[in-house]
Formats: sequence, structure tokens, C-alpha cells
Amino acid sequence: MSSALASFRPAEHENPVQWLRRVFRTFRRTRPYYGGLLAMIAGVPIMYFPYAKLSLGGMTVAMATTAGAGSLIIGVLLIVLGLTAWFQPTVRVFAGVATTLLTLVSIPVSNLAGFGLALLPGLIGGGLMASWAPLPEPKAAKTAVAASVATEAPATEAPAAEAPALGTPAAEAAVGESAVVVESVATEPAAAEAPTAKLPAQAASNEQAAAVDPKEAR
Repeated sequence: MSSALASFRPAEHENPVQWLRRVFRTFRRTRPYYGGLLAMIAGVPIMYFPYAKLSLGGMTVAMATTAGAGSLIIGVLLIVLGLTAWFQPTVRVFAGVATTLLTLVSIPVSNLAGFGLALLPGLIGGGLMASWAPLPEPKAAKTAVAASVATEAPATEAPAAEAPALGTPAAEAAVGESAVVVESVATEPAAAEAPTAKLPAQAASNEQAAAVDPKEAR
């Protein structure tokens, strides 16, 4: 496990050093920290050397060029882009691409990118800013949220109706209603079968009437 993914558990009573360390760690983990830092480091030599004066014994050497204003602008922009990547991580891709382009432009404009001192920090910082992405949410937090939702869901359901206790008026009324329903169901088939039971008797009486002698009928 890397230091970026390691969890930090602050103590209940932490001293100022521990508090500062915790705040700095949170700040570093939530933004392209090293990309912005390298971009600001690259801006310092670019804007410094055109205005610097070195003393060699009794001789003063000035490295100012005609593009001194351009070097100052490029150096200030690199520092601003580094701070932008720190405090506005949503524009990190733009800041990374702009840092890379300004570093390449500083090669012909500002003494070969500050005599090469700003070339590597600027290119590496621009790449780190453009490729940085927020850390994924830990799986433990997702499972904890899912478990809490699952436990809260049954609590929101309506409680089931409780059966009335035996011996109470409500229980006796329920028993009476069920008895009436059972009796009505039991009597309905008999009523339906009654007409069919009379059919054989009617057929028999018809046969006897047909078998009577016609003379006796007269």
C-alpha cells in the first residue's frame, strides 16, 4: 500500500505538529502537488537569470538580454500555473499543457530555459499536472454505505398489523365473521346441485304417464 492510499487516523489530542502534518497530507493527496511544485521551481531560473548580475572578482557579469521582459512573463506564468494546479485542480490539464508549452518557448527566449535548469522541471511538472487524477473512493467506504442503506430500508416499511389477542371482542368478532363465510361457502354448492337432483324424479314421472293405458285414461 502506498502512502497516498494509507489511511491516517488522528489522535483525540494531537499536538500542532501532528495537526499540521495531517492537513498537509490531505492537501497533497487531493491535488497535483508535485506537478505544481515543479512548475513553480521551473519558473524561478527563467525569470532570474536575465536580470541577475554575477561578480567574478572585480568584474560584474550581467546576463540580461533583449528578451528580458519575455523571460519575466514566462517565469511568472509558470509560477501562476503551478499555484492554479494546487488551488484549482479541475483545470489541471490546461495548466499542464500550458506549462509544457511555456517551458519549450523559454528555450529560445530565456537563455536556453534558464541554462537548462528549468527545462526538466517544467516538462516533468507539466506532464504530472496533465496526467493527475483524483484517488478512487475506497471500497470499504462503499460497502459501509451499502450496508447502512440495507439496514435502513426495512425500518421505512409499514409495520404489519398485529393479530388480536384471544378472548378480546375483536378476536370474537373475527371468529364470527370467518364462521359466516364458511357457512355461506358450504351452502352454495348444495343450492347449485338442487335443480340437478330433481331431474331424475321428473323423468320417472314422465315415463309413468306415457305407460298408462289410453283406455284407462279415457
